[in-house]
Amino acid sequence: MDTTDPEITFDEEGICSHCHQYKQMISNRKYLSKKEPYALEKLIKRIKRGRRCKKYNCVIGVSGGVDSTYVAYKVKKLGLTPLAVHLDNGWNSEIAVNNMKGALKKLDIDFYTVIADWAEFKDLQLSFLKASTPDIEIPTDHALLAVLYETAVKYKVKYILSGHNIATEGGGVPAWSQGHGDWRYIKSIQKKFGTKKLKKFPHYGPLKFLYYAFIKRIKWIPILDYFDYNKEQAKAVLKKEFGWKDYGGKHYESIYTRFVQGYILPKKFGFDKRRVHFSSLIWSGQISREEAMEEIRKEDYPLELQGQDKEYIIKKLGMTSEEFEQIINLSPKSFWDYPSYKKIFYKFKWLIAIYHSLKRQ
Repeated sequence: MDTTDPEITFDEEGICSHCHQYKQMISNRKYLSKKEPYALEKLIKRIKRGRRCKKYNCVIGVSGGVDSTYVAYKVKKLGLTPLAVHLDNGWNSEIAVNNMKGALKKLDIDFYTVIADWAEFKDLQLSFLKASTPDIEIPTDHALLAVLYETAVKYKVKYILSGHNIATEGGGVPAWSQGHGDWRYIKSIQKKFGTKKLKKFPHYGPLKFLYYAFIKRIKWIPILDYFDYNKEQAKAVLKKEFGWKDYGGKHYESIYTRFVQGYILPKKFGFDKRRVHFSSLIWSGQISREEAMEEIRKEDYPLELQGQDKEYIIKKLGMTSEEFEQIINLSPKSFWDYPSYKKIFYKFKWLIAIYHSLKRQ
């Protein structure tokens, strides 16, 4: 990590605030402790006992990426009966689709796709580009969360098993991206820059979240944290079992995400998300800092592919090259420049803490 995170601090030994936050995060997750050797076993029994649906006892989100595919593999091995859900936002790569379908078919996991309304979704993505914040991927992240909650309610399932994990995603930089669960933030961006009302876009606000958490008692479980999760070992298993193919950088299974992380964020905002991704792998002991520094110097997004993606995205979003360059050249703004629930609740930090503790138990 470096000072492209404007909120980073260093102690007298030169250790940054992210390292300290990671240690605190680990200590807060009791099920990761060696004192809880049977945490996974207890969790699986709880999920099976909590079955309210005759057919499924958990819901998983799938994208064709390594984390979500490995979740599908592990939960099936554990004897659970998941329902897999995919949000198709129009940007799937062919590799990701083949990875996802091939694994789910072999695992015999029921699966369905929620297709985002393209007219609305495209307009919302354009709105976020025009808003000039680095939170460009918020529409997809929020819609996916909403779809998983809605699916759990529909099928009377209490548990959503997530691929998000501390080992490979232990870090986070609020200045780089936040607002994933903030419906007011999304609405404010669309109201200011959009041309369409969001009638079909999957979403949830604070009241709906409380309904999911307290009335329906849906639990969000980061299942990979219950294992000694190693990214490269997981890839090897998936390749052997399903013929899974690697798509390059983290979250590059999506063409749009690949372009956002590999082109827009470095060019417009001056930061490289690989820094926090590699930091997570360093913290979990999967690579050394020296190896990470060597990798960060490499170009994992070839210029030819950048050009192809840029042309494809501009055309699909209905822009001209000139309009796209105007957006790229807008002065950068942040999450705090627009209305949000977090702005309202910020004075009451305990509410934010409760939200996160309920969402990720």
